[in-house]
Amino acid sequence: MLTTAEASQAILAAVPAFGTESVRLSKAFGRVLRQSVCAERDQPPFDRVTMDGIALRYASLESGNRRFTISGRQHAGDPRQTLTNDQSCIEIMTGAALPENTDCIVPVERTRIIDGSAEIDPDYKATQRQFIHRQGSDFRLGHEILGDGHRIEPMDIAIIASCGQDSVIVTKQPTMRVISTGNELVEAGKAIEDHQIRMSNGPAIVAMLQSYGYENCEHDHIVDDRAQLAAKIEKHLQESDVLVLSGGVSMGTADFVPEILAGLGVKVLFHKVSQRPGKPMWFGTGPGDQIVFALPGNPVSAMVCCRQYVLPALGTASGKPMPSVEMAVLSDTYHFSPALTCFLPVSLSSDNTGRLIATPVPTNTSGDFAALSGTDGYVELALEVSDFPADSIVPLHRWHRV
Repeated sequence: MLTTAEASQAILAAVPAFGTESVRLSKAFGRVLRQSVCAERDQPPFDRVTMDGIALRYASLESGNRRFTISGRQHAGDPRQTLTNDQSCIEIMTGAALPENTDCIVPVERTRIIDGSAEIDPDYKATQRQFIHRQGSDFRLGHEILGDGHRIEPMDIAIIASCGQDSVIVTKQPTMRVISTGNELVEAGKAIEDHQIRMSNGPAIVAMLQSYGYENCEHDHIVDDRAQLAAKIEKHLQESDVLVLSGGVSMGTADFVPEILAGLGVKVLFHKVSQRPGKPMWFGTGPGDQIVFALPGNPVSAMVCCRQYVLPALGTASGKPMPSVEMAVLSDTYHFSPALTCFLPVSLSSDNTGRLIATPVPTNTSGDFAALSGTDGYVELALEVSDFPADSIVPLHRWHRV
C-alpha cells in the first residue's frame, strides 16, 4: 500500500499535458497561460503626470519666481505640448504626458489662477520631478510580465490588454466526467425510500472542480449493475480526458469498478493509500491517455481524495507549477493512533502574532459530510506520529483556491 506522498508522485508522473488553444481576452479569466506576455512598450510609455496642477521648469521656481503665465492646457490623451519660456506654465491633468521642457508639477490646490496666470502659494516648497511617473519605471519594452503556467486573474486581464494582446494561448479545458455509482443513491428532488440515501458526492465533486476553473465537467449516476456500469463507463471513458468515479472501489460484492476499468484497458497504477479517510483510493490511466480516479464512496473520503489527488493532477496537466506547501499551527492537541496519514478537517483563524491557526473539526465518520460545512480545509498528520501537541506546525490543504 502506497504512502500519500508515493500516491501523489505516481499520479503526477502519469498525467499527460492537456494541450493548448487560443482564446479571446474576454474568455481568458481563470485559464492557465501557456505563453509569455511581454511589454508592448515602456510602462508608463511616457513621463506621466500624477497630479492635476501646473507643469513648469523647476529652476525657474527655485530662482524665486512664484507667478507663471498659463500658456496652454493639456489633458490626458492630448499630444504633448512644449513650454517655450521659464516664465510660463502649462495647466496639466492627471494621466497626461509631461510637456516638453518641464520637470515639476505643482498641485492645483497650491495655486491660484489670476488673470491668466497661476500664482503659487508663497509657503509651498516643491522638488524637482515631483508628481511625475517616470517613463519605463514600471517595466521596459519587451519585459516578460506574465509567464507560462500562470493562472489568469482579473488584474492579469488588464496586463494582457496593456500589452496589446486581444487573445492568448492557454491550456485547453479538459473534458471531465464525474460518475456516482450505487443502487442506494437518489437525486435531490426525487422520491426516496427509507433504505436509500441522497446523492451528494457527484454534485459536490463537480462543484469543487468548477471552483478551480474546470468548467467542462458533467455528472452521471450508474447503478451497481455490471453490464450498465461497463457500458456507461466505456462511453464516458471514450468521451473524456479525465474520469472521476465515486464509489464501487472497496471490497464489497458489488464493488465492480476496478474490474470493469481493467476490462476497458485502464491500467491501474495503485489501489489503496495508507490514509484516513480515503484508504480505498484508486488511480489508473486509460488506453487513450485518459486519467482515471476512482474515489471512495463515503462523502468525506471522496472530497478529501478529490482535493488531495485530483486537483493537483489537473494542475500539473494544465501546466501550472506545483504550489508551495502551506503550513498552519494546531490549536489543540490531537491523538490519532492508526498507522495511517490522517487528513483532519480544520477551521482557520489567526492569532495576534499573525500565525495561521488550525482548529480540528473531527467528523463523526467518513460519512459525516455535514461536519465539513464551515471548515476551510484539512491538515495532514504524518503516519509516523500518533500524538500531535498544540502548536504543532503541520501541512494545510484548503478546500478552495486562494
